[in-house]
Amino acid sequence: MDERPLARSVVARHRFGRLFSLGDRNSPASWSPALILSSDDENLSFSLAPFEFSRDSSSLPAKLSIKTRTNLTLPFDGLDLWEATEGLVLPPSLVESNSGEFAAGGEILPISWQSLHHDLSLNNKDLVPSIIILTDAPQLANQKGLLSEALFILRTRFPSSLIWTPGIGGPDNCAILAWMGVDLFDLARSRHASSLGVILSENGPREVEESIDEDSSMSSQIIAWKNSLAATRSAIRQGNLRELVEKQAISSPRSVERLRIHDARMSSLDGSISGLSRVKGQFHELRCHSYSSRDDPLIQDWRQRVSLDHTPPEHQSKVLVLLPCSATKPYRLSASHKRFSRSITSNAVHEVIVTAPLGLVPRELEDIWPAGNYDIPVTGDWDSDELIVIRKMISEYTSRNNYLRIINHSGIEITSESLEIIDTRKALTAGSPEALENLNQIIEQSVEEFNLINVKESKHRLGKLRALSRFQHGTDKWLDGTGIQGRPPIFTIRKDGTQLALWNPRLGRFSFTKACLPLLEESGEFPEAHLMPGFDWRGDLFSSNVIDFKGSIRIGDEILVYQDNLLIGSARAEAAGWEWPDGPSRLARAQHRL
Repeated sequence: MDERPLARSVVARHRFGRLFSLGDRNSPASWSPALILSSDDENLSFSLAPFEFSRDSSSLPAKLSIKTRTNLTLPFDGLDLWEATEGLVLPPSLVESNSGEFAAGGEILPISWQSLHHDLSLNNKDLVPSIIILTDAPQLANQKGLLSEALFILRTRFPSSLIWTPGIGGPDNCAILAWMGVDLFDLARSRHASSLGVILSENGPREVEESIDEDSSMSSQIIAWKNSLAATRSAIRQGNLRELVEKQAISSPRSVERLRIHDARMSSLDGSISGLSRVKGQFHELRCHSYSSRDDPLIQDWRQRVSLDHTPPEHQSKVLVLLPCSATKPYRLSASHKRFSRSITSNAVHEVIVTAPLGLVPRELEDIWPAGNYDIPVTGDWDSDELIVIRKMISEYTSRNNYLRIINHSGIEITSESLEIIDTRKALTAGSPEALENLNQIIEQSVEEFNLINVKESKHRLGKLRALSRFQHGTDKWLDGTGIQGRPPIFTIRKDGTQLALWNPRLGRFSFTKACLPLLEESGEFPEAHLMPGFDWRGDLFSSNVIDFKGSIRIGDEILVYQDNLLIGSARAEAAGWEWPDGPSRLARAQHRL
């Protein structure tokens, strides 16, 4: 009898961490991240532990089986047993060797570091297991970078599968492993801790505190697991898994190492592959409260895109004004930046805010994710790493955009061999009357010296939106010939009397109309989703109706929808590019149909 696949739906996503509902999506029996039990473990609730595992090594190759503990497969009428053979698992150090004896399975599939490199059957697109077992996870975890690389390969190759890394999970690294793509955990480390008389807590192993009658029994270990899984599930649902990961990482040097290696790997990739979001809106907060926040691929991506890609509005291309940041976001709403705006009497100078951890935030980008959302402890002092980043970004940004002068009101010492820099602070506070007067005088002087022209407010706004569009979408061609209407900060964009889009800073995105879609198509820069021929498209985009995609897709991106190579509408991505086109649940929410 054929094995029945696990019924699963994605409830929430955060990078590689996903909250799956298991079973009937209208009434889930369980969720992941979750535990998988052995026959020796105590009976736990289905919501915590939906699976049971066994291994029979009485013959070779060993036989593996996973049993559902509640109804998790359609039509939800009974339990299921999935079986596989383990194959011959060689040590990771022998990766060049090919044993030829690989694991075999259907709904459960054991995979090792060696089979990842030699088992050609893993390339079969029809292979969609419910659960993947990374059989040599303990060995990979002990070798620098191998676990991160293996999980990245598995997560992106099998976006619909649950991944289990036997023997390495615990309440102290549950969030970190979920961040890297792990969905299932076991109690092996907790059983070992119990045997040693210690508790494996969310903060790592620790001695029992006898003064409050604490013990190291498995019941106590399970309490730690419940707390850790609850925190991880909640963090994925709320979109703040990264914050939990940074807290958890300091529990051990190994966890810090894993996070750093994973961050470096993700930062080297396109944002669609590392799972970054393009749009979050102003109601989502990015808390950058630890040193490791600086290594977040989202932060690294912002720094790189501003330094190497962003160009200022055309009418602000000659003089750059560097300003300090503020605790209030967006900056323009703060008392300090309102004072700055009264001293900056020309709209022909380009305002760029100096801040940590993002480095630089051009004024026209202050509303978008993550510039409009980050929160960082403010002491008034810069550390050496922050100064290195800021100075490097300023050097790259100014040399590429060919400014003629920098007016430095940031308070940070900036030097350049090729560019004139005028310090308007002179050791004063940014908002002092003397410093603001200096700022005003130098700007007026610059206007006269470089013949800067104040453009009409409508042209000024359009120029900023064009620069913003280039940053968010890689093009501003769709804005050719348009005009801007509305009261700040919300603007309507029209062309020949037809509304093309709405800019709403609270959303941090352009809301395109149906009439704008052909213009977006002409730009050639927007990602595409191609639907199967003959399909009557009425709902959202799923793997069941998407056959292909093009371009780099980040969560929140506007996607042009095609069928038979004809543009038929648009959608907004809810899954990043690494999940397309075979990821579980909804990939994008429909917006317009032509």
